[in-house]
Amino acid sequence: MLENERQDPFEDRLGTALRDAGDGFEADRAALVTAGRARGRRALLRRRAAVVGGVAGVALAGVGGVLVLPADHPAGPDRSGTASAAPAGDATTAAASFTGDDLLRELKGLLPPGTYGEESARGSDHQLGPTAQLVYDDGAGAAAIGMGFARVEPGSAQVRELMACPDHNITPYDDCSSDRLPDGSLLKLYQGYEYPDLRVDTKRWTADLVTAEGQHVSVSEWNSPAEKGAPVSREEPPLSTERLRELVTAGVWREVVDAVPKSRKPPRSAAPRTERPEVSGKSVGDTLAALLPRKLDVVSRGGQESEYAYVVVDDGRGRSLVQINVQHGMADVAGQLYADGETLPDGTRVATRQGPGEKAGSGVVMWTVDTLRPGPAGFRVVISAFNTGDQNKDATRDAPALTMEQLRKIALSGEWDALR
Repeated sequence: MLENERQDPFEDRLGTALRDAGDGFEADRAALVTAGRARGRRALLRRRAAVVGGVAGVALAGVGGVLVLPADHPAGPDRSGTASAAPAGDATTAAASFTGDDLLRELKGLLPPGTYGEESARGSDHQLGPTAQLVYDDGAGAAAIGMGFARVEPGSAQVRELMACPDHNITPYDDCSSDRLPDGSLLKLYQGYEYPDLRVDTKRWTADLVTAEGQHVSVSEWNSPAEKGAPVSREEPPLSTERLRELVTAGVWREVVDAVPKSRKPPRSAAPRTERPEVSGKSVGDTLAALLPRKLDVVSRGGQESEYAYVVVDDGRGRSLVQINVQHGMADVAGQLYADGETLPDGTRVATRQGPGEKAGSGVVMWTVDTLRPGPAGFRVVISAFNTGDQNKDATRDAPALTMEQLRKIALSGEWDALR
């Protein structure tokens, strides 16, 4: 957020995905990230932080519930100007606007007394959307705090995923709650970590609120003066859960979202979108469960709204995590992901890998079979198995419950064709 490596704190997202990209799968991470950015879509496994939220990984927007200061109040933002009328046929723009300085002033006014540094912000009329971020010190150590605002579609899959607490099998965290407020707004409070593998003790606490009208405001804070690349400066982020709740529900943020100009409709002559819809996560999980060897007992299962699912199985010798990702539109990375693999007679590309796990668990191994069906759609099925039921915990058995041959059979099954 406040460092050079991030050009924009809200452009990395949900984008899945995945900061939080490939955490669940072993799949040439560098190639995935490069290809994903080039195509403007999620990487292999959307950062379950998409689920988690945060300044770097979510589409953001705001809500109300607290007294809003009038425009001419000394402590209120200078919003005397109004936007020009929109041309005929365009969506109407907001009647007032906020500058970046307005947002920083409002944010500081809602924080406990302290000192500030490294401030940056974008106003409501910025083409990338409004944001505000600064380094705050209440005397116990410098901490990065960031906010962002946007609109989301009420009741959409995006909102459901955004407001759901993450699965511990996917993302380790200390606490999370997601509730509906009396006014119909949804509020999620989360206490987790910047790095899912816990290689650094940087904590990230977030608050997300989505109104019934689709306004969304997000707050993120760290126990470090930067999201990444800076040493931990305090034991915990500065704002308690209650403070985060008060900040994220402040009424002024509703005005910020309302001030964001609505997107214009694409011209009628624009070419129709050809990208296939995302595969339902439930369908992926159901298909995986049906293809498992009969000797395996499924002790738990879960996943995401789309593309990703997992099961934890037990063959009598301990639990083993099996996870799968199913994606369209991956033909453009075939040369990078399958260069060292094989090509079957029907044109299907296959790559296999056996190596250590990528998360915090000690002694964890990860076995992967990665497949890409022929054709312009680039239909990909990649499955991995582990010698533990939780990647974030130590190995509980010598090898995964499924052999490489069994993983290959599942990944190449014709049952996946129903999801193409």
